[in-house]
Amino acid sequence: MKKVSFVIPCYRSEHTLPHVVKEIREKMQELTQYEYDIFLVNDASPDNTMGTIRDLCDKYDNIKGIGFARNFGQHAALMAGLRHSDGDYVVCLDDDGQTPADEVDKLLGKLEEGFDAVYASYEHKQHSTFRNMGSKVNELMTRMMLDKPADLYISSYFAVKRFVVEDMIRYENSYPYVIGLVLRATKNITNVAVCHREREEGSSGYTLKKLLGLWFNGFTAFSVKPLRIATTLGVGCAGMGFLYGIYTIIKRLVNPNVPMGFSALMAALVFFGGMIMIMLGLIGEYVGRIYISMNNSPQYVIREKIHLGEEDR
Repeated sequence: MKKVSFVIPCYRSEHTLPHVVKEIREKMQELTQYEYDIFLVNDASPDNTMGTIRDLCDKYDNIKGIGFARNFGQHAALMAGLRHSDGDYVVCLDDDGQTPADEVDKLLGKLEEGFDAVYASYEHKQHSTFRNMGSKVNELMTRMMLDKPADLYISSYFAVKRFVVEDMIRYENSYPYVIGLVLRATKNITNVAVCHREREEGSSGYTLKKLLGLWFNGFTAFSVKPLRIATTLGVGCAGMGFLYGIYTIIKRLVNPNVPMGFSALMAALVFFGGMIMIMLGLIGEYVGRIYISMNNSPQYVIREKIHLGEEDR
């Protein structure tokens, strides 16, 4: 009998989490060919989410809880759950009820067909306009920077096989990006269509600042393409400056009465100075992340474990 481990990052979900767990339990009672457990990772939620996790762990032996010492973000919470999981298949989903746990059989079915990873896709997303726009930007970023196939839809509801998880948890650096880790491990990935529900209560925890941080995480942790783009832009700007210099000299030789323009000079200085600062900033971002990683800055710090033995990491 194969085992399925569910990993759920939790933030401001004290009221929605019990419903998600109930839905998983009801569905898995139908899928008698699998045994399962559930890992609930509290990302230092300011409400009583940890109390809800304790209650669920007290009620069910196959539910395990992890509590962070401070907020580390959704991807760090996923990594903590993945490290403690031991299922043949691992399913990651949201804590707000928008990702339908009762359709997990569709994802598991694709894994049984031979795919290494399966992402849920939605015909009609119930996220806000801000979140949908952020998802489109993230889609473009992963396609350009991480070589994601154009026809592959990425979402927070996905399932992977054990060997993919084992490769993902080898990543020890300070800035985990789960999508990049999956794409790094395998290209044998597919989509399966599921429904996307309206949020039961509250609003998304992703602000513009967090989304920007997530995007930076993605392309600086798993791709050197930004540096190559910066190099290309630098060569292009240098070429433009060289051609403009030749044009200015020829123009002066042909017509000595042409005044040398202060405005054109300042515009060129501002343009090239701005380009240099952008490139230096990009290089500094990479160097800064290397520095933080060398200082062994943790992906997360666990304050509390429930139903997890000392032998677990």
